[in-house]
Amino acid sequence: MLIIDADIIAYKAAASCEHPINWGDGLWTLHSFEQDVSMYVGLFLDKLIQEAGTDKVVCCLSDKKNFRKELAPFYKANRADTRKPMLLNFARDYIKEHWDTTVIDKLEADDVIGILATGQDCIIWSEDKDLMTIAGKHLIDGDIVEVTQTEADLMFFTQVLTGDTADNYKGCPGIGAVKAGKILADKSTPVEMWGAVLDAYLKAGLTEDDAILQARLAFIKRELGTDLWSPPKETR
Repeated sequence: MLIIDADIIAYKAAASCEHPINWGDGLWTLHSFEQDVSMYVGLFLDKLIQEAGTDKVVCCLSDKKNFRKELAPFYKANRADTRKPMLLNFARDYIKEHWDTTVIDKLEADDVIGILATGQDCIIWSEDKDLMTIAGKHLIDGDIVEVTQTEADLMFFTQVLTGDTADNYKGCPGIGAVKAGKILADKSTPVEMWGAVLDAYLKAGLTEDDAILQARLAFIKRELGTDLWSPPKETR
């Protein structure tokens, strides 16, 4: 089964099919044809299906509401004034009408993918690096790549440290990818990784609650329910 981040495809299709016209005398207009958008979506999905070698596909789309914005009003607030492509809603509706599509209340497409992929033999496609926090098979540039659980955990805790400018959460002040790599070096379990992350936050003058909030914004859900991410505990 191929599980697809259809948010990305819908946006790409709608944005790529906008055409500006200069009518002269300073007048410009922008137009888009629905058939161009639908063709773009179909060709894009057909290509992914061929590369993955499967005919079972699930497209995942974000809900209009987002539980992370309830946790932190600043989450993705940097996108509020950004114009969306004219036919973005058409592209989303076209995908829902023509392909098996899943949308879950208050969840992003990433979360839907995480839930559907957990415990399943499947392939994930997304151009969003956040999905690399999910262990399993990923379709990347036409190749199927296996992401181990340790690699996925390392990616997650790296994001808790560095934050994500695209999603507008800041992480730990003064920590970029290189410093995060040093902090997490030689850490092999979630408990060890979380301990190193928490130490970095406390040294920066922040609290455990600050670190937990950033982790909850970064964490992609693995199961349905209202439970939020909690720090890992040592198992015996």
